[in-house]
Amino acid sequence: MILVAVSGGIDSMCLAEKVRLQGGPFAIAHCNFSLRGAESDADEALVRSWAHSHGIRCHVKRFDTHSFAGAEGISIEMAARRLRYHWFGQLCREFGYEAVAVAHNANDNAETLILNLLRGTGLRGIMGMKAHGFIPDPDFGDIPLLRPLLEQTREEIEAFAREHGVPWREDSTNAENDFKRNKLRNLVFPVFREINPSFIQTLNRDMERFAHEMREGDASGAMATPGRVRGRGPLPETVRGVTSLSENEFSVHEETWDGTEPVKQPAGTLIMDADAAGFPAGSTPVFGPWESGDWIKPLGAPGKKKMQDWFTDHHIPADEKPFVPLLRSPADRHHILAVAGHCIDHGVRVTASTRRILRISVKND
Repeated sequence: MILVAVSGGIDSMCLAEKVRLQGGPFAIAHCNFSLRGAESDADEALVRSWAHSHGIRCHVKRFDTHSFAGAEGISIEMAARRLRYHWFGQLCREFGYEAVAVAHNANDNAETLILNLLRGTGLRGIMGMKAHGFIPDPDFGDIPLLRPLLEQTREEIEAFAREHGVPWREDSTNAENDFKRNKLRNLVFPVFREINPSFIQTLNRDMERFAHEMREGDASGAMATPGRVRGRGPLPETVRGVTSLSENEFSVHEETWDGTEPVKQPAGTLIMDADAAGFPAGSTPVFGPWESGDWIKPLGAPGKKKMQDWFTDHHIPADEKPFVPLLRSPADRHHILAVAGHCIDHGVRVTASTRRILRISVKND
């Protein structure tokens, strides 16, 4: 059973209707961010009414988004994003929902790509959103996040709404250009459409093509970046276990080492002293997302570095931080032993006294 996020806008109302027509069990969740007064309350009323008329369970929560944003020192948009995904995760844990479905569409994906490019982005930002991912929240990073409408344009969604008589409410702030996304949607995309009427489909095909090429890797073998790691080649025969974060999966291979052969670290592979890391024989190290207070002593560095500063040094965009896989020390959860595909902590390096090592490699798709 899935949980469908429904704001009351045309995209999410159409998503709820499509899921309903499929006939499977589901529930809906509505966030009232208390940002537009009576308009926000009217959105909530529409969602409640629609759910009641179809006998669908409806979860509703009201947030003080302005206060949360001020306390955290973040934008209203980022505050709303963090609040909703954390609540969705809580609902899944409490009620046993297996996944969360959101109504991002092809237009949203194209907007996100352009915004990423304008501010500077890593490979993940160029590949765009994925139809299947995981909730971007440190506490619920193992809960699947689905985007069933990602290949549909807003025009196609509007046509479906008219054909099936789907009710929806228009957010009046969509016509304002206070937010970057609105400026792009209202001022820039019309010019793009004049140049290429099917530019939305073109940009989405480009993102899909780039993501496919990254999964395949280049002719020389493997590609690796801090935020997303992909590799090619056979996995070790002896695998202790597999752990995952977002779309990354890692095989963990434990072996003895007598120090007679040099340790080679291919792209996408981390090799460390298992005993220095504190992992008992046969255990499976677990990767997780970044948390406030995390730190690492990068290999060869003179001292500790906050992961926040590490991200800044390596130009990792803010929205990619939750997807950078970090290996935590079993003794101190804020001590990061490795950043997948990039570096290990100086304290777990292989030395002459090392007798047991871990090879942590990306598992192929």
